[in-house]
Amino acid sequence: MLKSMRDAIAYASENFGPYQHKVARIIEFPRYRRFAQSFPATMPYSEAIGFITDLRDTSRIDMVYYVVAHEVAHQWWGHQVLGPRMQGSTMMVESMAQYTALMVLEKEYGRGAMRKFLKYERDNYLRGRGQEGTGEMPLMKVENQQYIHYNKGSVVMYGLRDFIGEARVNAAYRAFVDSFAFKGAPYPTTLDLYRSLEAVTPDSLRYLVEDGLKHITFYRNAVTSANAKTNADGTWTVDVGINCAKLYTDSLGKETEVPMNDWLDVAVELEGGGEMKQRVRLRSGPNAIRLVVSRKPKAVVVDPDHLFFDREGEDDRREVE
Repeated sequence: MLKSMRDAIAYASENFGPYQHKVARIIEFPRYRRFAQSFPATMPYSEAIGFITDLRDTSRIDMVYYVVAHEVAHQWWGHQVLGPRMQGSTMMVESMAQYTALMVLEKEYGRGAMRKFLKYERDNYLRGRGQEGTGEMPLMKVENQQYIHYNKGSVVMYGLRDFIGEARVNAAYRAFVDSFAFKGAPYPTTLDLYRSLEAVTPDSLRYLVEDGLKHITFYRNAVTSANAKTNADGTWTVDVGINCAKLYTDSLGKETEVPMNDWLDVAVELEGGGEMKQRVRLRSGPNAIRLVVSRKPKAVVVDPDHLFFDREGEDDRREVE
């Protein structure tokens, strides 16, 4: 907990602006409630989700480290910058705290842990929308729907960082904080945050900001074939077939297919462990790509890091023949 507090304060101070208090403290309360919260310089934290957690299994996500980093992040997102009572405001508070926590988590545990965490978040988002009783909103219009501003927000904001670059997106968030921190009305909206991101995003990647924030976007990708042959120099050539579709969904679940011309990662898992990953442009319909790897290939996976939403994830991976 103390390490997470220090790490989160250091990361957010460096990237978003100074921490505004002289101390940061966690207060334990009994496990009759299970939550953590962030007040100025003080975070009440249930013993049920931290103090009695068994962390001996290092293969599991360190939820204690993550939750503390999330609550510390609210010292910026929600305390320095706060939106009005309108659509999208919880994105500026919760999704941005999620992003900050994920950056801190990645620097402590590496990309492997992030792949596991993003799958967890993606699956929770898909389960949450399956239980929606009113109507799903796009991320920048979220109406205090937790599966959107927490789970979907994690995947979208991390994905933007992965494609646009950490330095660029953090510069956008720093500019957003500099413009609105500690100010009263008129409060910032997600339109202001959107414009900050647009300003640092290359034209070729603007669709990612639009798909992630303005739309409810899904992919229907499937690896349809994966064949390999050895080369004279000992490498392997892998020919891969991938069928793709991109869909926009409205609040009631009606889907509309839209043209796809998007960048996605394709990974070749190697015998004996490890992988080779390459970012490729995939279009609507069938795609044929060729990859060269240094060792015998085992399987091909599209979007191995779970940066996008595909509800039929079982066909995203195929054993190599």
